[in-house]
Amino acid sequence: MKTIASLLILFMITRGIYAQPFNKLVWSDEFNYNGLPDSGKWNYDVGGHGWGNAELQYYTSKRLKNARVTHGVLIIEAFKEKIEGKDYSSARLVTKGKGDWTYGRIEIRAKIPQGRGSWPAIWMLGSTTPLHWPDDGEIDIMEHVGFDPGNIHYSVHTKAYNHIQHTQKTDSSIIKDYATQFHVYGLLWDKEKITITVDQKPQFTFTNEHKTNAEWPFDKAFHLLLNVAVGGFWGGQKGIDDRIFPIRMEIDYVRVYQ
Repeated sequence: MKTIASLLILFMITRGIYAQPFNKLVWSDEFNYNGLPDSGKWNYDVGGHGWGNAELQYYTSKRLKNARVTHGVLIIEAFKEKIEGKDYSSARLVTKGKGDWTYGRIEIRAKIPQGRGSWPAIWMLGSTTPLHWPDDGEIDIMEHVGFDPGNIHYSVHTKAYNHIQHTQKTDSSIIKDYATQFHVYGLLWDKEKITITVDQKPQFTFTNEHKTNAEWPFDKAFHLLLNVAVGGFWGGQKGIDDRIFPIRMEIDYVRVYQ
């Protein structure tokens, strides 16, 4: 007789939730401390040059106002303020060089900000140096633009499939309580496919076509990025409501299994 556990695993496999049993925890941040994000796990992308998207914020480094850990959560917070020639400040945390993985299960439990002009994201880039985008690939585990509340987007970008060519592979789903409740945004990634999940439920799948690197650059190391952008080509399409600030993304944990 099959046990309940084995039946549950069989149920999940038949629905594509697990491509393989990524059960070994290899990297995590539970945010059980206070102060700046752990420097052994996180770096900062810094600057206000628009980041290829005409974004309007300046990303700061080691500034508690914009990125801090308190009461068991990481807070990335954007403010309306003059800084380095920009009108908004925020933070963009990256694991490159301190957390780079090929294949696995990644889970981020997060509560994301709302409001027109906000553009929070949980995503991954290839860890090659220098990075060549989109050739080296991008995985968007979660993106949300505030003018379209509750519509959570999931995408991959490659040389063959990207938003510049309007060929990106993407999907979305509605999560009504995205700003008031934590949800687990997840990635299941092996050599055959990428599946993005919310609360362990599949939302988007991209399958390896076994052609060239232009279609599937996802067989090398990638790193994680967490950020709250302001405005931009997409996030700012409907303008920015300055009454929403400050806005914050809260991260309860980040866990990586292989």
